[in-house]
Amino acid sequence: MNRIVNIGLIQMSCTEDKQANFEKAISKIEQAADQGAQIICTQELFQTPYFCQVMDYKIFDLAEEIDEKSPTIKELSELAAKLEIVLIVSLFEKRAAGLYHNTVVVINADGNYLGKYRKMHIPQDPGYLEKYYFTPGDLGYQVFKTKFADIGVLICWDQWYPEAARLTAMKGAEIIFCPTAIGYSPIEKNPAEIQESHESWQIVQQGHAAANACYVAAVNRVGFEEAPGGGEGIQFWGKSFIANLSGQLILEASMENEEILVCPVNLSMIEKIRNGWSFPFRDRRVDSYQDLTQLYSD
Repeated sequence: MNRIVNIGLIQMSCTEDKQANFEKAISKIEQAADQGAQIICTQELFQTPYFCQVMDYKIFDLAEEIDEKSPTIKELSELAAKLEIVLIVSLFEKRAAGLYHNTVVVINADGNYLGKYRKMHIPQDPGYLEKYYFTPGDLGYQVFKTKFADIGVLICWDQWYPEAARLTAMKGAEIIFCPTAIGYSPIEKNPAEIQESHESWQIVQQGHAAANACYVAAVNRVGFEEAPGGGEGIQFWGKSFIANLSGQLILEASMENEEILVCPVNLSMIEKIRNGWSFPFRDRRVDSYQDLTQLYSD
């Protein structure tokens, strides 16, 4: 019997108004559910602009404590239960004074809070000054058993690491969701280099899907966001997508527009593909991978 599940991705732009962003996301989640989406994922830090372009201690005021009793989680849990959907939402978590995480929460279709994943890999590059804000995750790679599928989550910078995707798949993930905030500086004038960067981001995740015989769903923000206090800003390239078990794109958003992607995936194919192509697990030479625990093989 085929197990068909409808994935929903919310690609949108954000303003400085946190509540307005939240309400927009709620509206788009409701639209996605109306279109048949059963598992719906937001982009990275969907409530705010991507504030990591600068270092500003006042931005820590945007963070919130996250558990099943927090107001945001209670509201989202009620929404998930009402719509009978699984929600994957990206939030700025305050764990304690001076200790913050880039965190994703998973809520089941009955409204139950299933837990959270904290971003493991934290970048510190021009325009992406995340080490100032986020402590690396300490919960490990996780899989959440939801009503519709067993799902894993990697957050933005995590998605570049084949080790992270492999470990998530090894824990049983049928779909890996990747909430993202990535784009390019508008002072970059070379279209070929912009396209090359975008394709690199996309191809590496398609490779995760093929290498692990699981679905990968990446959801990005879209539009231009000026750096707080001025500066170059980032033009987010959108292009949210879903890749199938062979790594092929089965649905992709535009580079310019807010979009709601809804796409059916057949989870029954995972076992068929893994039985036919046994490289994801059976043929791995785990006795030869010791150097992966080192930073570099000198």
